[in-house]
Amino acid sequence: MKIIVPMAGRGSRLRPHTLTIPKPLIPIAGKPIVHRLVEDIASVINQEIDEIAFIIHESFGKQVETDLIAIAEKLGSKGTIYYQNEALGTAHAIMCAKESMSGPIVVAYADTLFRADFTLDTSADSVIWVKQVEDPSAFGVVQLNENNQIVDFVEKPKEFVSDLAIIGIYYFKSGETLRAELQYLLDNNVVKGGEYQLTDGLENMKQKGLKFVPGKVDEWMDCGNKDVTVDTNSRMLNFLHKDGSNLVSDTVRIENSTIIPPCFIGEDVVLINTIVGPNVSLGHATHVTNSKIKNSLVQTHAHIKNANLDNAMIGNHATFDGNFKSISIGDYSVLE
Repeated sequence: MKIIVPMAGRGSRLRPHTLTIPKPLIPIAGKPIVHRLVEDIASVINQEIDEIAFIIHESFGKQVETDLIAIAEKLGSKGTIYYQNEALGTAHAIMCAKESMSGPIVVAYADTLFRADFTLDTSADSVIWVKQVEDPSAFGVVQLNENNQIVDFVEKPKEFVSDLAIIGIYYFKSGETLRAELQYLLDNNVVKGGEYQLTDGLENMKQKGLKFVPGKVDEWMDCGNKDVTVDTNSRMLNFLHKDGSNLVSDTVRIENSTIIPPCFIGEDVVLINTIVGPNVSLGHATHVTNSKIKNSLVQTHAHIKNANLDNAMIGNHATFDGNFKSISIGDYSVLE
């Protein structure tokens, strides 16, 4: 089994946090989004993962590539890096990794997380992972027949046809078949809105009689902008806490402070006269003094004092003093 992870976009809706680090590497409950994603996929498919192919923009830099290779190796897999330097659509992005598209593959977009408890139907030609949603008009959805097979893909339906939204994770029994269909799109310039779309390849496969079935997830968590990313961090902390995960490092220094679970507290964090939680992640080497923080996501080496924070997201090496008198704020920063 191989996993193909398109992640060439930095994540403009998460600026300024994505100016220095691509969105898929932002930590959720102490672990990068893409790391959690491939771990969760591995747990669902319950098969050995031979390779994880990451499709990135060349500007991400060598350190990002090193970090991604390390994620693959932690899962006992080979890590491979491919580049997509032009935003030409989902099908184009996947085809940047065409050399790795052989045998069974999973394609997963790296800005979403999920929780699922289903057995992958490896007899199907393809499994499309979906989540039941209240407002299907905002999503691409699948339509099923009486045999629980997918018979249609509908993008943002104006009238109700299905409430099963496509979350952006797909299984294909034959990577070679998918590669051939997407190559056809590229060779024949089949575009929508100037981009090559995966759904066009899926439609062609369905028309040829291939069997598509849904894989229904219990929880679907987005990381598109600040608010939903903070919410995803909170939800993930609650899942991990219920699973019995140890989320507080042994190296945390606590002075006259309280941690209200669930919280992720990284290594060498210092808490002085502070209440943290619930639903807070503090990256390693962060220092917090005379503060109250809840429902927030703070990355590494931050220094926070005299703060009362709720629904906050603070980046690496940031300094925040709630009693500020002098301010230096860069592009895309927000104080509300």
